[in-house]
Amino acid sequence: MAGARSTRASAAVDRLKRRTGVTSYSMARTGDGLFFLSEKPGAPPLCAPLELDEFVAFVNGLGPQEVKRISKHDVEFEKQLVRKKT
Repeated sequence: MAGARSTRASAAVDRLKRRTGVTSYSMARTGDGLFFLSEKPGAPPLCAPLELDEFVAFVNGLGPQEVKRISKHDVEFEKQLVRKKT
């Protein structure tokens, strides 16, 4: 279970690196399993140690956000959903 937790947290950091272009971000875990983020290994943490879900949300909120692409088909589908609700 701990491996999956680390994978999910490190995937969030990898996405942050891609969004920002800053490859030096570093994630670490405390002895009691909490996560924190630093700008580079050994640098002061950018957040207090957080539980996995809080850490992922914190990291996902940093930097520029990815814009989700919406196709014409998605737009039409959304319109149909709205019409069916009314």
